Amino acid sequence: MEKNQQTEKLHLTGIIPESSKNQRLDHALALLFPSYSRSKLKEWLELGYIQVNGNIKRPKNKVLGGEQISIEAEIPIVIEWSPEELPLDILFEDEQILVLHKPKGFVVHPAVGNRAGTLVNALLHHAPQLAQVPRAGIVHRLDKDTSGLMVVAKTLEAHTHLVAQLQARTVSRTYETVVWGILPAGGTISTFMGRHPVDRKRMAVVESGKPAVTHYRVVEKFRCHTHLRIQLETGRTHQIRVHMAHIHHPIVGDKVYGGRLRVPPKASDALLKTLREFPRQALHATRLGLVHPITEKEMVWEISLPIDIIQLLDALRIDSKQN
Repeated sequence: MEKNQQTEKLHLTGIIPESSKNQRLDHALALLFPSYSRSKLKEWLELGYIQVNGNIKRPKNKVLGGEQISIEAEIPIVIEWSPEELPLDILFEDEQILVLHKPKGFVVHPAVGNRAGTLVNALLHHAPQLAQVPRAGIVHRLDKDTSGLMVVAKTLEAHTHLVAQLQARTVSRTYETVVWGILPAGGTISTFMGRHPVDRKRMAVVESGKPAVTHYRVVEKFRCHTHLRIQLETGRTHQIRVHMAHIHHPIVGDKVYGGRLRVPPKASDALLKTLREFPRQALHATRLGLVHPITEKEMVWEISLPIDIIQLLDALRIDSKQN
């Protein structure tokens, strides 16, 4: 059983009692929040995680009593990664790497709320040696409701090589998606991306973020939608979803970045039903290319679109012909 340390948000508020007047701030906080050690509270003060009346203070500052305290910190939580016998759709495997098709609805890593039934749990059962590889060999990930190709490193050497290829942007990752609106031609989206300034669970285009580059090409146009083929140059969290929403062409079914459901004018009942019931973001990783970390052979894998996206495209074609 492997243990992986993650973090969760901690939000605490309180008021320094009058009885703590003239005490050091870190001592008064330890009395106010007895569940946390004085050393931990002192560390949070020095990191700026604790505000006193809206201001950052030093641990040795004296309190008067009545101060409003607000703590916004991250605390470690230990998630146990247990092997589980779950089905895996493996396309290629040798002693160094494993390439698989991750279906929609399959979470990659165990986390709070998803401690079991994840891809990592399945991989640890399939190849127990992955417990000795960082993050159980996962070098890149797909969102829970994004399907498609992933590569897993089975050794430390393979992990090092694949991470280096990803950093050098030499791993080829191609996706297909269906977005709202008609894009006349292909193009490139180049921005900076980071955590959303308000909703920390989301990503956003922000000036303080890291470079994010997405190339897209039109595959097929419909009345009010476009089928795109997308090439990732960088691999930021939620990159394609954020970038498509950023240019006002959100991915069909994206409940986080897509906003309210957009309904084409004069849409048939069949198309309305398809759009309303589409269960996830219409995003699929169709092609993966890399250099084998040991043989140095260039390798490419491709898979077809899943049935739900095929049915969505069929519904859009029928709608286009009828209007």
